Amino acid sequence: MQFPQLFLRSGRDEAIRRFHPWVFSGAVARTDGEPVDGDVVEVRDKKGNYLATGHFHNGSILVRIFSFTPVIPDVAYWTSKLTTIRNIRTAILPPQTNCYRLVHGEGDGCTGLIIDMYNGVAVLQAHSIGMHRERNLITEALKNVFGDQLIAVYDKSAETLPDDYAATVQNAYRYGRADVPHEVLENNHRFLVDWISGQKTGFFLDQRENRKLLARYAAGKKVLNAFCYSGGFSVYALKAGAALVHSVDASQKAIDLTNRNVALNFGETEVENHHEAYVDDVLKFLHAHDHTYEVVVLDPPAYAKSMSARHRAVQGYKRLNAEGLRRVAKGGVLFTFSCSQVIDRELFYNTIVAAAIEAGRQVRVLHHLSQPADHPVNLFHPEGGYLKGLVLWVE
Repeated sequence: MQFPQLFLRSGRDEAIRRFHPWVFSGAVARTDGEPVDGDVVEVRDKKGNYLATGHFHNGSILVRIFSFTPVIPDVAYWTSKLTTIRNIRTAILPPQTNCYRLVHGEGDGCTGLIIDMYNGVAVLQAHSIGMHRERNLITEALKNVFGDQLIAVYDKSAETLPDDYAATVQNAYRYGRADVPHEVLENNHRFLVDWISGQKTGFFLDQRENRKLLARYAAGKKVLNAFCYSGGFSVYALKAGAALVHSVDASQKAIDLTNRNVALNFGETEVENHHEAYVDDVLKFLHAHDHTYEVVVLDPPAYAKSMSARHRAVQGYKRLNAEGLRRVAKGGVLFTFSCSQVIDRELFYNTIVAAAIEAGRQVRVLHHLSQPADHPVNLFHPEGGYLKGLVLWVE
């Protein structure tokens, strides 16, 4: 099969030879063929030597690479690739866990593709037109890899694709069906996941290890879980023996799901005796209440999705963390996070330093946190390390 070919300018092949998965438009000298958005193309150097295969998109990132060897992306190719990735997941997943990220974009050599597994249901999210055009092949490959263990494949790409193309796309099952919310198990904690109307693919799988760490600090403590979404940190804290957990989120739907997850693990009495949930803006909640907590969790949504929004995002993180630090009891801890890719680890750290100065609190760093092993980062694509976190001891 002959694919359109893109030839790079002289000296512009170094990054791709180091296995960076993006080709920028300025690096391309000429194109043989007339590729359209989503087409499979081959990338070659100035002399015509093969470099990589990827999906074309007419924009600043012209090619998103998924292979550095010549391939034909058919069912057999995707089956082989997903089998290799699944074997890695089998080796790293903790026991009593049946929800995890199967494919993490560039980190798994599948640029533009996310697949999350929820107790037999695969939720596929394409971030490029090319990967979305592969959805039927990928679905067949998932059936080959998981066999009878696969209940359903749900395509939830309408929110993550380029706008013009997304207008032609509807989220839908590609294979099978499953009722939502669907129960999953994470480190022996039970959760209900709604991939149809929930955020992202339905659950924040990237906080699994950080939730487990929180449990070590929660016994007998009063805990605030801000931006709680479906109550992941709240459930872990309660199961670890927290005296009281306050869950706060601006979404009524999120609070309803949090309460359902608490009740799923402990019954209604736990909701009444040890857990209180508030539908409120987090900053307004912090300003309006004078509560102090031995453990505070700040896990906001991404404040910046582009470099142009970075400065405003930094100011937002600073205000939020200054207020959060004021609510930590002396000798307590703050778990604080940023999932904004354009806020790098150093900038996030410096922003928290500024927040601590503003709050007038003495602070020590206990842990540097990141995403778990089922969200791997390509060594040659450090941009994939999006989740930053700190655990701070506050005096």
